[in-house]
Amino acid sequence: MSSETKGNAEDLFAKASMAVDALYNTRDTYFPTSPDDKTSKLFTESNIALQLLDEVPPEKRKTPWQRATYEYLRGKVLDVFPDYKKEAEDHLSKAVKLNPSLADAWLSLGNCIWKKGDLVSAKNCFTLGLSKGPHKGLLCQLSMLERRMAQGSEDQVKIVDDSIKRAKEAIALDVKDGNSWYNLGNACLTSFFVTGAWDHEKLLLSLKAYQHAEKDERMMSNPDVYYNCAIVNKYLENYERALSGFEAAALRDPGLNAMEEVQKIVGLLDKTVTLLRGQTKVKRLASLASSLNNVNLNASYRRGTIDCLLEGLNKAVAIVGRVIFFVKHENVAPFYYLLCDSSQICYVLSVYGVNNEAIKEGDQVTILEPSYRYVDFSWKGKLYQFRSVRVDFLEQVLVNGNNLPPQHSVRTSIYAQNKT
Repeated sequence: MSSETKGNAEDLFAKASMAVDALYNTRDTYFPTSPDDKTSKLFTESNIALQLLDEVPPEKRKTPWQRATYEYLRGKVLDVFPDYKKEAEDHLSKAVKLNPSLADAWLSLGNCIWKKGDLVSAKNCFTLGLSKGPHKGLLCQLSMLERRMAQGSEDQVKIVDDSIKRAKEAIALDVKDGNSWYNLGNACLTSFFVTGAWDHEKLLLSLKAYQHAEKDERMMSNPDVYYNCAIVNKYLENYERALSGFEAAALRDPGLNAMEEVQKIVGLLDKTVTLLRGQTKVKRLASLASSLNNVNLNASYRRGTIDCLLEGLNKAVAIVGRVIFFVKHENVAPFYYLLCDSSQICYVLSVYGVNNEAIKEGDQVTILEPSYRYVDFSWKGKLYQFRSVRVDFLEQVLVNGNNLPPQHSVRTSIYAQNKT
């Protein structure tokens, strides 16, 4: 083939490739109110891309490079929709046979096969593609797939650790790539829960990764970055950041339940501050508080009151309170309670990892090594201020002087978004 003929062929493939890139940009950034509008747009743009490929004449699809590129692009166009298509797999399979070094084709083939539920074969595609050389896209998808394969596995922790390793390898190839940082954030978030939901450093690492992802302009239109970051902030009780994140996600994709999350948090906060204000008028507060002074504590802990706690974890400290109200709200977890202590100060107790039968209104609750924060922020013109104590483990709580039995322990989880 002459250099001029090859150049013309490359021009035609370049146009088709640009159309495919535009098609996938629509898939990843276009989120209309109606899902049908997105499907219609993808259908129109995929037809345009296929027409451009059809314009490549047969004589310019003869060399292995040309044929592989044609099959790859055609298969990728057909695979843009959420459901598995055998025709897409057939074209992509031909592409990697014609050019085994075409890493992007291995990536697309693995994604296609993943859709039909064959996770082992999908992993094989990603691994074969990486055997040809490092590739951030393949590393990210392999990392994501490993987290999926970890579910229900006996080696769950090890597999998720491998997922984090792949994510970091992808970042090393391009430290400015937002998608790689986003993937690392998801991997650290998963690791937090599969290792027992106790190491908040892993949550903070996930937050840092999401923040790095947001610096990439290409990720600014990705609602999932903002949604997942908000989910972590919500779990950490960074309410203002969580509300801002959910609102940003909703602006980018109205189809997410992000505004519902905003309403749930605001509803919880409104109910909490209303209950707290009401307690200043309750005469029984003094009698409830006085009974707490007689509670005996383990000698390993120093008795404290809510007004002397430091921000964050208070080691070797125990506080005692009486449950005044169970704060009913729409989320499954955590559970929120309104307590008063011996100094007649009321505060909010949020309980993770414990079921709703463990603590009831009227119970005397001893909290070991409480994690304390003073919530103080405004949202939409309304001020929220209250003292808050957090409990993450069953072992931190004594109810009416007794340890909670193991059957009250529950596993905490987070539901993050990942549509691609």
